[in-house]
Amino acid sequence: GTEVLQSLTPAQQIIKIVNEELIVTLGGGQSRLVSAAHPPSVAILVGLQGSGKTTTAAKLALHLKHVGQSPLLVAADNRRPAAIEQLVTLGEQLNIPVYSEAPDIPSKDICVRALARAKRLVTTWVIVDTAGRLHIDEAMMVELAQVKKTLKPSEVLLVVDAMTGQDVVQVAEEFHSKVSLTGLILTKMDGDARGGAALSIRWVSGVPVKFIGIGEKADAFEPFHPDRLASRILGMGDMLTFIEKAEKTFDEQQVRELEKKVRTASFNLDDFLSQLREIRKMGPLAQLVEMLPGLSQLARQLPEGMEEKQL
Repeated sequence: GTEVLQSLTPAQQIIKIVNEELIVTLGGGQSRLVSAAHPPSVAILVGLQGSGKTTTAAKLALHLKHVGQSPLLVAADNRRPAAIEQLVTLGEQLNIPVYSEAPDIPSKDICVRALARAKRLVTTWVIVDTAGRLHIDEAMMVELAQVKKTLKPSEVLLVVDAMTGQDVVQVAEEFHSKVSLTGLILTKMDGDARGGAALSIRWVSGVPVKFIGIGEKADAFEPFHPDRLASRILGMGDMLTFIEKAEKTFDEQQVRELEKKVRTASFNLDDFLSQLREIRKMGPLAQLVEMLPGLSQLARQLPEGMEEKQL
């Protein structure tokens, strides 16, 4: 029922319509974190065991630190023996303070004292890593409800593994009905365009996706942009993310010097090597190729790890 624009073929017009609908289904615009009226703001991370909650807590804290906030991590997962140690180690590596206590202390008590510490340290965000289970059970939900009541968070974020498939939808519904989620963080969104989970979970739960994890490194984490994922799903690339990655990696002065060298034909192998090193900092090559319009199919045809070896 839509008039085909003169500059487009009917096939391109259909892709345009599908792209617009995908963006609407994925949430329209970017959904940002909501901060409390009086700091510190509190974000509780919930989810099943193995979804990557602890690592995601550290990634979120680093993201907030990069945008000028001062976060405090709270190790409130007293069910998984190594969770507290893991968070403390990640905090040390990223130079972010972590509040932790012995594993036998109830989560609710840890959170009360952590909040008092955050006020003394004058932090702007408190990020709480809570306990997960391999399945949803009543005891876990009661504990989460207590923690939520104690902390009165401005954000309750469900961390889900994008590779779990349609089970993700049921998990999101269960958590949403018990603790009223405010947002989702999808992990393992690297590699091919795993947009299916984002689409289903957003459509069924109505909860916005706020961040996506796109790799194992601490900085492989970015705010979720519905238009960019829709573009990736349709194989149209994602130039904006590509440009942002490049801006973070390349120094403007360095770029000017390289341009000068190319113009004067004095660009040598040492310069080429330094350029390759900068590109490697931007992430796996297959991931970068996928962001370039028209090359997403090529990215899928590359044997795993081959492009890194070639580089």
